[in-house]
Amino acid sequence: MKYFFSLLFSLSACYAIAQQSLPAGQNYYNDANVGIVYNKELSFDFRLLTPRSFAFGVNIGELKSYDRTRFYNFEFGDIRHPQEYRQSFDFQFGPSNRVSRAFIYGKQNSAFVLRAGIGEKRYFSEKAKTRGLAIGMSYQLGANIGLVKPYYLEVLRSRDPGSGSTQFYVSEERYSDANENIFLDLSRIIGAASFSKGLNELAIMPGFHAKAAAHFDWGAFDELVKAFEAGIQVDVYFKDLPIMIESPEVPHLQNSPIFFNLYLNLQLGKRW
Repeated sequence: MKYFFSLLFSLSACYAIAQQSLPAGQNYYNDANVGIVYNKELSFDFRLLTPRSFAFGVNIGELKSYDRTRFYNFEFGDIRHPQEYRQSFDFQFGPSNRVSRAFIYGKQNSAFVLRAGIGEKRYFSEKAKTRGLAIGMSYQLGANIGLVKPYYLEVLRSRDPGSGSTQFYVSEERYSDANENIFLDLSRIIGAASFSKGLNELAIMPGFHAKAAAHFDWGAFDELVKAFEAGIQVDVYFKDLPIMIESPEVPHLQNSPIFFNLYLNLQLGKRW
């Protein structure tokens, strides 16, 4: 009987310890594979990509084990051609003496993308179970919705009012075969039109993407997510993304359906 009461007392003590609240920011493991304190994760991405692109995203994750998290990613970003270069003539015109906006010569469309994907991140070391730097990798596959917006320039046009003198005015125009001689004439370009110009003319181009990155997490199972990634990404569309003008007037410019990017990503969020 005394052995029975001893066993009962031991079980009661273990149960009481298990019911104690865990200090914030700490993690406990009953053994190597079970006893994870957190099983959900929400984090936000702030990514810089080559060439001079950006993306902002959100990740909804589920911690499968101490070294593996499955997540769903949703993000918005821009896509740039490697040969885009901004320049400015700093013209002042109009009653307000407004300075002209910087523009990209030879560009006919701006491209943006909505990405949705599913992926995993895995840690390589036992540091994933304790405070400290956890090193691993992440990978993701998903679908793209490309958003193509016409790129408008402010160009200088002339008209003859019939008095024999030529008058000039500024016209906001997108590229076409009819205005190629003006759109690509640097002496006629004032600058870029307002970003909102052309938003009602969006075209959609579907595609898909893949990502792979080295993942560095400070406190992989702390309550706060603090991670950094360095990786590579490829976006593929079903036809050329028409960002630049393919014309003899601008040689060596060619559009492509495939975009390779290197990126750095800061990830912040919370686990529960």
